[in-house]
Amino acid sequence: MNPSRYLFLQGQISRFFAALGQGLAQRGHAVHRIHFNAGDAQLWALPGAVDFTGDLAAWPDFFNAQVQRWGITDLVLFGDCRPLHREAIRLARQQGVVVHVFEEGYLRPDFITLESGGVNGHSTLPRDAAAYLAAAETLPLWQTPTAIPASFARRAWDDVRYHLGSTLGGWRFPHYRHHKPWHPLREYWVGARRFPLKLLTRARTTQRARAVELGVSPYFLFPLQLDADSQIRFHAPAGGVAGAITQALHSFASTAPSAARLVITEHPLDYGPVDVSGVVARLAQETGMGERVVFLRGGSPMALVKAAHGMVTVNSTIGITALSVGVPVITLGTAIYDLPGLTHQQGLDAFWQAPQRPDPLLFDAFRRVVAARTQVHGGFYSAEGIALAVAGAVQRLAPPARLHSESSQTAVAAPPAPAWQGAQALAPQHPA
Repeated sequence: MNPSRYLFLQGQISRFFAALGQGLAQRGHAVHRIHFNAGDAQLWALPGAVDFTGDLAAWPDFFNAQVQRWGITDLVLFGDCRPLHREAIRLARQQGVVVHVFEEGYLRPDFITLESGGVNGHSTLPRDAAAYLAAAETLPLWQTPTAIPASFARRAWDDVRYHLGSTLGGWRFPHYRHHKPWHPLREYWVGARRFPLKLLTRARTTQRARAVELGVSPYFLFPLQLDADSQIRFHAPAGGVAGAITQALHSFASTAPSAARLVITEHPLDYGPVDVSGVVARLAQETGMGERVVFLRGGSPMALVKAAHGMVTVNSTIGITALSVGVPVITLGTAIYDLPGLTHQQGLDAFWQAPQRPDPLLFDAFRRVVAARTQVHGGFYSAEGIALAVAGAVQRLAPPARLHSESSQTAVAAPPAPAWQGAQALAPQHPA
């Protein structure tokens, strides 16, 4: 076995990357890290780390120097759309370094994503149904995964500590700019004002959701995503979340059956500066939709998903949740599951009139292939979830029999991995 040399860049706000680095080191591999801010350094307790304190223009020379200095064979990072990450991926490919990208799970909530080369809109997963059906023939049946615990309180506390540490230690990294379009402290300020409102309206929201589910009129569900999410910023049409709402509402107003309603649900973690409820209210009035448009806070309960006549989404993984229970789905952006036979392919105007249901056999093949090729059982936000995720990720990144080829640009061959069987819903609340 030829030991590999891993370079870690930014990870999720979690101890996962530090634990993964330790797991790889215990297998005899070299592990290094570049910190972009003081929060990154706070989450990393291993040796072999350096600070990058320059600006984006200085990044290529710095990155290349570290790759050469350490003899890096593998690059590990979370998300492939952050400015420094995009440039690092480009440079790594030029030097024959294998790129491993982590992301939140496609099959949430009990998985994380690990792909070679890119994720989401940059994924190398097949783009046609026939490839999934053929690949699934060699895979075991789907098995329902063990539930992974996660604590919102722990996630929130880790987030606050990270950004507080990054802010207080900003003098060490004078050129660092957060990858989101606004600073996280701005989100905290907005969230501090919105959170009490969410608590006060929770019971009313539950009642309204239940009334929609039990109502006689058909409804279409539109779960919103976070405006700052890379899925919206890089893999969706221009205009962000507000633009997507505008597109859906105008189409619905002009072509949907008069008895139908459009239920728009707020992302459960939305504390950003964009007031989506105000956008919905204004557009409902402009289009004359009135009470045919329903806005609900706090996410999409599974019962609301199951009873929907169809789902509109930009490219959220809740679309996979809807497909798993046979609900028709249309995407407005680029999504790994936007395939003929799975999603509606005839445009929004036709969707309201005759939404195309997913082929259950194709969905079963799709889910098994995605699980085997890209998913790791575990999570980022609990000790148990991290331990499982590290064990699975280490096996994917550095299986005992792996021999590294420095010129390889292809994905590391995945070890035999189970598919996960079961038709039950993937998540009680909609994911990002």
